[in-house]
Amino acid sequence: MNELGLFLRSRREAVTPARVGLPAGPRRRTPGLRRAEVATLAGVSVEYLVRLEQGRDRHPSPAVLAALADVLLLTPSERIHLHRLAKGAEPGFTCMGATGPARTVRAPVRAILDHLEPAAAVVVNRIGDVIAHTEGYRRLMAPTGLLDDPSAANLASFVFGDPRARDCYPDWDHVADQQVAALKQGPFRKDPATAALADELEIVAGAEFTRRVAAVPSLPAATGVTRIEHAEAGPLRLSYETLDLPADDDQRLFVYLPADEATAAALAALAGRHRAPLHAVSG
Repeated sequence: MNELGLFLRSRREAVTPARVGLPAGPRRRTPGLRRAEVATLAGVSVEYLVRLEQGRDRHPSPAVLAALADVLLLTPSERIHLHRLAKGAEPGFTCMGATGPARTVRAPVRAILDHLEPAAAVVVNRIGDVIAHTEGYRRLMAPTGLLDDPSAANLASFVFGDPRARDCYPDWDHVADQQVAALKQGPFRKDPATAALADELEIVAGAEFTRRVAAVPSLPAATGVTRIEHAEAGPLRLSYETLDLPADDDQRLFVYLPADEATAAALAALAGRHRAPLHAVSG
């Protein structure tokens, strides 16, 4: 899998000519920058950029990576990701080693969850297993079926393997893209646990999963808004933030807050909290 090339191509297509001071011009067939434009601005040949995007050269120098990052207007997190993708092409090393996905959460992290109540917050490991959550998250997700078997709850398995997920997420396609990006963010199939889950998803979801593996860059959005159709509370809009816990934990914390007043009121009613409701996030 040529993750480096996929990432470079997706970022190239996301940058408009105007953002880098180039005229749009007529008859542009690409949604973003042409390869020739990126190559010129980065000081590399078009042929070399083609090799990178096609996976025929997976070891660009730090100077080339920096030049491409500048041209593609990468954010700091995207720059780090680009560096990791280039290093990840080198065989024989993985940050995870033989360590399996963590299934336990440290006491301080559980204390943080306690303090986050009544917000919906959840801790997941690197393959998306749900390993700890607030009562607010249980109220939010229990009606969807995700938590039917707490010992086996997994975000990707729910999205791709449970038909109720399509009813839960009006923007299912986007949510599915994000789940694949999250799985691919680490070593992906070089990690036995992730590879096993990917094999299961290929069987369960078929092309809905495999075509995303081939096309979705491996960098999920750290923030955004998720829409949920809740069986009791109705339509909800939730702003989410992703917090990476220390590397030794190998876990992520997702916190969901109402994105508008209607959602805040619906969640307050769901929790029976009329005196101290959550407030909508703005700005």
